Amino acid sequence: MYETFKLNKEFRRLYGRGKSVVFPSVVVYYQKNRLNICRIGITAGKKVGCAVKRNRAKRVILASFRELLPHISGGYDFVFVARTKTATVKSTVVLNHLKKAFLDGGIITEYEKTANSDC
Repeated sequence: MYETFKLNKEFRRLYGRGKSVVFPSVVVYYQKNRLNICRIGITAGKKVGCAVKRNRAKRVILASFRELLPHISGGYDFVFVARTKTATVKSTVVLNHLKKAFLDGGIITEYEKTANSDC
């Protein structure tokens, strides 16, 4: 289960205080919260492309996050920033990047690692 960010101050708090991991397809900001639920926000600026491409980028990021959500223990705040490559790459690439960010950040402890990783 997760909730979404709606207010600009929630995004700005994570940009300033959260830890960040940068990949060619997505930028991940994260911070542990005191709640027992994950809260997310997804942004895609106009550099990503037209509205169709921005919406596809957000859908791909959300689908990848939903696949990793059962493996997350505890509550975290996430902001995912789509980059120009996000709209054109396959969803498995974004999934691998999120998986690597979560493993390196200690958000998930173990996940079956694929031998064919693009990270």
